[in-house]
This record gives sequence, C-alpha cells and structure tokens, in this order.
Amino acid sequence: MNFELKTFDISGAANEKCDALIVLLSQSFKPGKDVLSVLVAHALKAGDLETRPGKSGRPLVLYRSEGVACSRVVLAGVGDGSAKEVRQAVAAAVAAVKGSSVKKLTVCFADLPREDAVRAAVMAVAEASYVFTTTKSKPEGRVIQRVVVGLSNSPKVKPAFDRAVAAVTGIEYAKEWANRPANHATPTLLAGAARSLAKLPNIKCQVLGPKEVATLAMGSFLAVAQGSDEPLRFIVLRYDGAAKSEAPTVLVGKGITFDSGGISIKPAPEMDEMKFDMSGAASVLGVFRALAELKPAINVVGLIPSCENLLSGRAVKPGDVVTSMSGQTIEILNTDAEGRLVLCDALTYAERFKPRAVVDIATLTGACMIALGGVRSGLFCANDELARDLLAAGESSSDLGWRMPLDDDYAEGLKTNFADVANVAGRAGGAITAAKFLQRFTDKFPWAHLDIAGTAWKSGTAKGATGRPVALLLEYLLTSANPYK
Repeated sequence: MNFELKTFDISGAANEKCDALIVLLSQSFKPGKDVLSVLVAHALKAGDLETRPGKSGRPLVLYRSEGVACSRVVLAGVGDGSAKEVRQAVAAAVAAVKGSSVKKLTVCFADLPREDAVRAAVMAVAEASYVFTTTKSKPEGRVIQRVVVGLSNSPKVKPAFDRAVAAVTGIEYAKEWANRPANHATPTLLAGAARSLAKLPNIKCQVLGPKEVATLAMGSFLAVAQGSDEPLRFIVLRYDGAAKSEAPTVLVGKGITFDSGGISIKPAPEMDEMKFDMSGAASVLGVFRALAELKPAINVVGLIPSCENLLSGRAVKPGDVVTSMSGQTIEILNTDAEGRLVLCDALTYAERFKPRAVVDIATLTGACMIALGGVRSGLFCANDELARDLLAAGESSSDLGWRMPLDDDYAEGLKTNFADVANVAGRAGGAITAAKFLQRFTDKFPWAHLDIAGTAWKSGTAKGATGRPVALLLEYLLTSANPYK
C-alpha cells in the first residue's frame, strides 16, 4: 500500500479523482459554501451525521454527489479530533467502502488535525484493509492500493506522517510472520526473514545454529529446543545508524514458532493459536523493517532466540535442571513456561553490547492476558525513567502499555531446593513471577519486559496478529536517546 500526503482543504477535496473520498469532520468544523461543506451542513441539520465526541463513528455514505469528482463520498465525524476518535471513524468509513472496488482512497481532514490524529488515520486505513494471503491457493488480497491523505497544512505534520507510514510497513511485516502457520514459519524460515532485512540500509544479520549456541553455553535455550526436529536459530540483527561509540538499545523477541507446551502439554482447543507465540520475535523484525524506512541516527540490536517447544523422547522433562548461559541453574517445573527459558539466555547474551537499555518482548503468560485483556500490554520495569519513556511511547503511538509491580516478595515462589531458581511459581501473580524470573538475568543493564500475551493477536472471527507492539517500540526508539542511570 502506498501513502501520499497532499495539501488541500475540504473545497479542494471535491476535485480529487479517486475511487472513494473520506471526509473527517471534528465538532469544531464550520461548513463553508463549497460543495462538500454544503453537503455536510445538510447532513448535520438533518441529524444524519454526528460529530460530537463519543457520538461519532457512524459514517454517512453518499453516491455521485453533484460537483464532486469522486463517485463515493463518506462523511465521518471525529469528535474532538483525538487519535482514538479518528481511528474509530476511519475504521468505520473504510469498512463502509471496502466491499467496493476501491483502489485509490483519499482521506481528507476538514480542519487542521493534531499530529497524532494524522498518524491514527494512516494506521487505521492500513489496519482496516489488511488481508493475509500467503497460504491461500486463490488469494484475494488488499483492494486498496493507494491512499492520499489531504489537509490544509501538510508540511507541519510531515514527520508524523512519515513515521506512521514506516510504522505501518513494520507492523505489516510483523503481522505477516506472526500470522504464518508454524510449518511456514519455522526457526530456519524466521532466520531467512531476518537475513532478507539485511539487504536494507544500515542492517546486518548473523544467525547462529545449535553448535554455536552450545558453544555459548546457552543450556536453557537448548533445553527448550531439544524436543523438536527443527533446529533452533539464534538471530542477531544490527541497525547501525549512529557512531559505533553510541550504545545501542537491544530488543529481545521471544521466537517460539510453535508452543505445544512440551511434556506439560497444552489442552487441544485453540492450540493452533500457539503459532502466535513468536509474536515478540515478529515485532522485532517489524521494528527493523520500519527503521530501514526512516533511517534514524541511532543504534539498535535485535536478538531472537527461536525454536519449537514440542514433546518427544528427547524433550526436557518437569524436574530437569539446566544451566543457563549466566551460570545460574534452573529447575524446570513446567515445560510450558518455556518463553522465559529462551529469553534468559538471550538477555545474558545482550550484555556484550553494553546497551543503553534492553527491552524484551514476549507472549509470556496467560496471567497477563487475564489481568489486562487485549487493550494494554504489561510493562515490567525497575527503572522509573525507562518505564516512563516506554509508557509515553505507548500513549503517543496508541499502542498502550500498563506498568505492573516488580516487588521482590513476588520472587519467593521461585525458590527451590534443587537449583538456583525454578522456572515457575504458583498461579497467583503469574505474570509478575515470570518477570521476576527474567529480572535475575538483567543486573548489568537497564531492562524492561513487555508481556504481549493479550495484545499480540485476536481470536474469534477477527483471528490474526495485531502487529503490536511495533508502534510502541518504534516510537520509543525515535524519541528516547539519553542514557539511563
């Protein structure tokens, strides 16, 4: 999908030649005497269109209006013009015309919007029109191919627009890999996707196999992978946009391409959704795809420990004790708590980059899904400044997080008589105890953990990956540069 930013107001929008025109109207809009304003005035007077906050969202579709070059016009109220109202209005408006043969779409802001509203419009069009086709024999892909965003003073919001377009590129790359079934997204294929990113500006890729990982003494990662015939891959991505002396931010993405639960096997219903268990890895790939578009002057490292968690005669067993790369021994009480076992070795590996900060991203616990649902990702962070920056990035990008506690008392349940630490505690506070486990491997850098179990995908009729938290991570990387204490 191609996006273009143009300068025109509502009167100029009437002359735009496209397949469908969406006009976004805030409550403060004052209709003029141009042809579209007259249509808006009549619709408001008749009560067919609402622009008040919380009341907008039901678009009004007009066909072949006199004096308008476009045959389909959709009038949509956006209330106070907030990102949330714009996102909802655009989603509804695109749904109203998506069934038609709309290849070129124009979205016009009737009055000057805020930067976050422009970003919301771009991302809402992409979200509403996205189609996954990779594994379909007769794919019917996205119909909308070109989107023009028009407003009266486009240069002012050009940076926000460019950032939004890059975010869409990254989000859709993440969706592509998270949506693929496990036989189309093995660790080897995931490594291939990372290698393809190295063809883009400023990106390098290194892929380590079982022998290299064994040499690094990543015993925890190896334990998870040993039950599968698919070989593990440890993916190292580098985006070098700044001087080598500038410390990088490291993103660590959980890359379990399928999670059966291992010997602690999951129940059969909805187990197919465990193909999404590499959504953290997919988000890292998506961020790097977006960075290649924007080319910011920063350094970023992406680490993806990738394998399958299956059960076989070789699979790790409950009660087994393994030694992590850090030297800490781990009693594996539950093989379905495997994400933390691959992440802990990746976190130790991250030390070599002397990072300014490390953020791991993982579909880690059902407990976080219960706590926060699908609205906000769980943020665990002991560094107040880092937590503040990540939460602010989430608010700015409409990819929300919520800070969770990390009190030391929560680690009591991880104590065991047979190793330095157990990989699970009791059911109570499960998302927090998982984070406390990871925290043991982060003493040498500022660290944050994003549990995206509730936000990485949707179930039911809307089943599919969301691409979260690519937008949050990208916004964080672009807006936070200072070192953390």
